[in-house]
Amino acid sequence: MKCVPNILTTARIILTFVFLYLIHLEGLQAKVLAASVFFVAGWTDFFDGYFARKYNIVSDFGKIMDPIADKFFVLAGFFTFVQLDYIPVWMFAVIAVREIYLTYLRLVATQKGLVLAAEGAGKYKTAFQMLTIGFILWVILAEEKLGGIITAADGNQHPFWYNGIDVLMWLVVILTVYSGLQFLWNNKDKLYTKSE
Repeated sequence: MKCVPNILTTARIILTFVFLYLIHLEGLQAKVLAASVFFVAGWTDFFDGYFARKYNIVSDFGKIMDPIADKFFVLAGFFTFVQLDYIPVWMFAVIAVREIYLTYLRLVATQKGLVLAAEGAGKYKTAFQMLTIGFILWVILAEEKLGGIITAADGNQHPFWYNGIDVLMWLVVILTVYSGLQFLWNNKDKLYTKSE
């Protein structure tokens, strides 16, 4: 049982690579498999934390690799959507800088024996990230099912799908920046106090 969280963390990394491979393949079946793999990978994130808390399992591997796996999982999704022209690269850049920098700070703090608690805004940010990734995957599946870009009656791209992506991505970016600043401010004493 002690190995379960670490196995799930490793599985999440492997599944992320599988997702990246499948999402770039042609055809509805590949896209469905990609979305399914991403969904399963997301549940590994929930269950590794669940087992770690329930059985009080703490390991050096988990301290380091779990947050890395989490960020790799999420950033892989958004990077894919940049490649597929669903989101602009600057939005991915904002998300990536925040996630990588704060993960780095958490890992440094962990090595010093400090615990940097997750902020409430950070939890909402994560929820919106997963909601947005799920919505974009749904759009990809819908487009593949209908044979290309979904169009309105006048032949133009249906604004609902793309406006929905834009709205969710703006919420993600705003929460990403806000939660990052909140985290830095609330942990400034731990992060920036020089040791004697």
